[in-house]
Amino acid sequence: MAIYRFKVSFEDYDDIERDIDIKSNHTFEDLHRTIHQSTGYNPDLPSSFYVSNDQWKKSDEIALLPNERKINNGVATMEKSRLSSFIDDPHQKFYYTYNFERPFDFHVELVKILLDEESGKTYPYVSRTQGEAPKMVGSTIIAPTVTKPISDDFDFLNELDFQAEDTEDLEEMSEMGINTETEEEDEEKDEFMDEFSDNDGYDSEDLQKDDY
Repeated sequence: MAIYRFKVSFEDYDDIERDIDIKSNHTFEDLHRTIHQSTGYNPDLPSSFYVSNDQWKKSDEIALLPNERKINNGVATMEKSRLSSFIDDPHQKFYYTYNFERPFDFHVELVKILLDEESGKTYPYVSRTQGEAPKMVGSTIIAPTVTKPISDDFDFLNELDFQAEDTEDLEEMSEMGINTETEEEDEEKDEFMDEFSDNDGYDSEDLQKDDY
């Protein structure tokens, strides 16, 4: 029995991927449910796979819980459609939409065909997981958090527990001419000037006069 390995990725989140190994005689419903075993989403919602080309242009639909119009048009259903019946290319692609009321779109690509089952595995099998799927709270999609450094110029802000979203405020303050130096930096400057004055007998006015 041939084993298909599909790479599944969110259309809007390139860094979130799943690899799923599944038998060629399994159905699209099996693939659908395995995808959401890995995302944590409710699999019992209307969804569809679409046979697609390399540009992800959709053609034939394979639906779960199709509406009456789709049924009347003779749409293929996931529970009755074997994967092997829709694969004509060793790199076959499917565009996949989950939950039409609050849709997530996925790219599903056949990346490998294994000729034999691997001993000890129960198929379908999630063979690789990369990234955390975005969460749904009510009608709001909460994207996964990706922490990235702002830049080397802002390393000192880590010591102040400065948050990344506050950088816009910092830039606006700088443009308005507001001093963004820390109190510690100001104290160091004052100590330096006091030490300079004590050691050399100059005050700030004398120092300015000597410059001319």
